[in-house]
This record gives sequence, structure tokens and C-alpha cells, in this order.
Amino acid sequence: MVLESDFGSVQVSHLNLNDGTVEGLRLRDVPAFCVQYHPEAGPGPHDSVYLFQEFARLMEGAAG
Repeated sequence: MVLESDFGSVQVSHLNLNDGTVEGLRLRDVPAFCVQYHPEAGPGPHDSVYLFQEFARLMEGAAG
């Protein structure tokens, strides 16, 4: 189980509402983030679009 208190220079972006475990992180010192679930698996067709848009934005910044 990963808890919010286990991290240093990161921002917790997603918490599990059932048990409070960390499901997403955003690094503060590099342009990176992660989620610990399958955003493409739904429950709805557009629920995780913002994650893919953020990833594309980060990649565009890295290429520029």
C-alpha cells in the first residue's frame, strides 16, 4: 500500500476514495506524472481524456 506520507518532492494528484491510498503523483522537479490505474479502461469514454491531453502537452514541451 502506498501512502501520501511516503513521498518527498512530489504532489499527490489522485487518492483512492475507499482506502486513501495514493493513485497518482506529479513530480515537482521534472515534467512527469503517473497514475496507478488504467485510465483508458473507463468507466466512461472521456473520464481520463485530461490525462492524455496532459501527456501530449508534456511531450510537445520536450520536443520544443
